[in-house]
Amino acid sequence: MSVRVLVASRNAKKLKELHRVLDAAGVSGIELVGLDEVPPFPEAPETGATFEENALAKARDGAAATGMPCIADDSGVEIDALNGMPGVLSARWSGTHGNDGANTALVLAQLGDVPDERRGAAFVSACALVIPGGDETVVRGEWRGVIGREPAGDGGFGYDPIFRPDGDTRSAAELTPAEKDAASHRGRALVQLVPALAALAG
Repeated sequence: MSVRVLVASRNAKKLKELHRVLDAAGVSGIELVGLDEVPPFPEAPETGATFEENALAKARDGAAATGMPCIADDSGVEIDALNGMPGVLSARWSGTHGNDGANTALVLAQLGDVPDERRGAAFVSACALVIPGGDETVVRGEWRGVIGREPAGDGGFGYDPIFRPDGDTRSAAELTPAEKDAASHRGRALVQLVPALAALAG
């Protein structure tokens, strides 16, 4: 009998990423369910000052509404030359929520005059697991790199095409899914949830 766990996302790529993390860790007995598979419920706006606050609010909402353990994440990019922005505003940096092309174009424009040695950045992901009537776990993963001069690659999503991980000549959008899982901020955070998920699965 599988334990159903809600993933507070409609992003199929995020669901697949978590599936791959669980498979790689040898965790079975967990059935991941996306928001599209449960009745709609009111979702809190992402008004937290930190990724952790937003992830925890989303996971609490999902667990309370469905009675299922719920995983939620909030992630974005923190750019050194922009004093850590866009940060929690990453998804709506250009003013339109989820417009990846406009968001990346704005960042590239804002960094137009910034020399290569000052283009450092980190992808950050906070993941929360809330068990109804039980534990709350919040973890954080970071992936350091630099912001490139132009987009490259057609994999991934968000800021992947302009983010070049430290030690690599390719953008995050040019990595294979397995390479990205092994290195990425979300992968690093999700791996920290594996023990709690394995305990749920019994």
